[in-house]
Amino acid sequence: MDTKLTGKIVLITGAASGIGLASARAFAGEGSRLALIDIDEPGLRAARTELVASGAQVAVAGADLSTRDGVEAGIDAVLAPFDGAVDVLVNNVGIGHVKSFDELSDDDWQSTLEVNFFSYVHAARKVLPQLRERGGAIVNNASALAIQPDAKQAHYSASKAAVLVLTNTLAHAEAPRVRVNAVAAGPIWTPMWTGPGGAAETLAELHQLAPREAVDHEISLREIPLARIGEPEEVANVIVFLASQLASFVTGSVYRVDGGMVRALA
Repeated sequence: MDTKLTGKIVLITGAASGIGLASARAFAGEGSRLALIDIDEPGLRAARTELVASGAQVAVAGADLSTRDGVEAGIDAVLAPFDGAVDVLVNNVGIGHVKSFDELSDDDWQSTLEVNFFSYVHAARKVLPQLRERGGAIVNNASALAIQPDAKQAHYSASKAAVLVLTNTLAHAEAPRVRVNAVAAGPIWTPMWTGPGGAAETLAELHQLAPREAVDHEISLREIPLARIGEPEEVANVIVFLASQLASFVTGSVYRVDGGMVRALA
């Protein structure tokens, strides 16, 4: 099936690793032109080298997406080679860690909301004029924890629930010119899990197991029907679908990519 994404300019935040990088690869496979932003500049350079070698047209910009100025400057820089044009925004950047409610400081709450929610607001506000003109799409990376919150990640769950509200309100406000949808990923094997201080390391301490064994044990405790952690490419495939003309009658939707973790009917 033809996604009609060939030549489209796709802006992805948090694109140096994980779901963002997997999405960049997937859009490149559809012939899209890529504008990639991340605070991890070495990771961005490596991603650009890989993607250009595959034949993709790629622009990158390092930016601190936790501030409005950082988001706006990063978008201006990365879209300059495309004369400021953009067809698809993938709001993907995110941070998170495991703490009880009592352990969470005001700084934890503030920093999580700044990156996981307000960066999405700032990016959408910045590019919506172009998306309205070109008939574009926004895909927001939320989380299954927005629907089924985790007591050990109250700040993260709240930030991702806010993303779902943003998705729904923008979908109604911007129709019919701009479609806005979200993916709600379950546990996915990304740097948020594998990096220093990530979920795998935390679970290893909790369960007294090696990190990957601890993750597999945690997945079994959660009784996820597909009985495994997901891969970034599995989320990226859904992001590409939602951005494409294959989803031309889809807006305001939340697509769960969680192995069946969430038990809700809607």
